[in-house]
Amino acid sequence: MIDSHTHLHACKPDDADLVAAAATAGVSRILTVGTDGATCREALTAAELYPQVFAAVGRHPNEATGFTDADAAELQALAEHPRCTAIGETGLDFYRDYASHADQHRAFRAQIELARASGKPLVIHTRAAEDDTIGTLREHAGGLPVVMHCFSMPARLQECLDEGWWISFAGNVTYPAAQDLAAAAERVPEQRLLVETDAPYLTPQAVRRERNQPAYVVHTARFVAERRGIALEDLEAVVERNAARLFGW
Repeated sequence: MIDSHTHLHACKPDDADLVAAAATAGVSRILTVGTDGATCREALTAAELYPQVFAAVGRHPNEATGFTDADAAELQALAEHPRCTAIGETGLDFYRDYASHADQHRAFRAQIELARASGKPLVIHTRAAEDDTIGTLREHAGGLPVVMHCFSMPARLQECLDEGWWISFAGNVTYPAAQDLAAAAERVPEQRLLVETDAPYLTPQAVRRERNQPAYVVHTARFVAERRGIALEDLEAVVERNAARLFGW
């Protein structure tokens, strides 16, 4: 099993315990994602310490205020680390005004170009900005491997699949109110399917009272497998194969 998107820097307990718990649950690969310069460095440190951990480096749209060429250069340097296997998460978030739309777009465009230059996949966050996110990707990210992390726009699923993007489901797919999202999980072709925790957020329904962690990706995987009418072991093989191809680990 893999966790294709988590934030070890924001999780509790410490990384050693989180990684050990994940291993006990059968999670063999974890992608931990930085959201600014400091947390990207933390992600790379975790990836250096634990062989099953890899890092994504990026500037989250909510952290994009004042994004400059110097910030882009910092990300470029971080992306050269051999344990960095993806760029992001990046994208657009218009749900809250943590960063101006102009700053978010500038950071987004810079990270698209970094993904192209580095040959690494691009991990996308989008919230209340579906049209702008899809439009920007169509205009500027053609030919890049793109992961729609924590997929949350089932009405746009076919558009995303038509572009060849990967679709990654987090714990919210398991929530009783998310029937449209669960239905989308049934429709994604197996070669484009991933699962994640987005820990410490979006704890799966089976353990929803607890703080999320990478080990809990198995609950999301089990739910997705049941909705697709396949065995958990078959779902595990699918997402392990997809993640290995996408992230090169």
